[in-house]
Amino acid sequence: MSSDLETAMETLINVFHTYSGKEGDKYKLSKKEFKELLQAEFAGFLDSQKDSETVDKLMKELDENEDGEVDFQEYVVLIAALTVACNSFFWEES
Repeated sequence: MSSDLETAMETLINVFHTYSGKEGDKYKLSKKEFKELLQAEFAGFLDSQKDSETVDKLMKELDENEDGEVDFQEYVVLIAALTVACNSFFWEES
């Protein structure tokens, strides 16, 4: 039986691979795949952003190796940053 944290890690991995590889490298998210992931998995976050270039800005910030795609390591940076940003909100709500 998996712990809560192991289950969460498995979910993060599965979500990444659900969207990666639809076009091009199966171990990276193209801009289109990244946008699909954000729209499906973070719809509330994107809805609250008034700037229509949010996806472009996130992609540029995450793409450390500047290959125009988001690999798994870069994706984890996004998840970690969002988790840190949401920590106090969810902690105070419980």
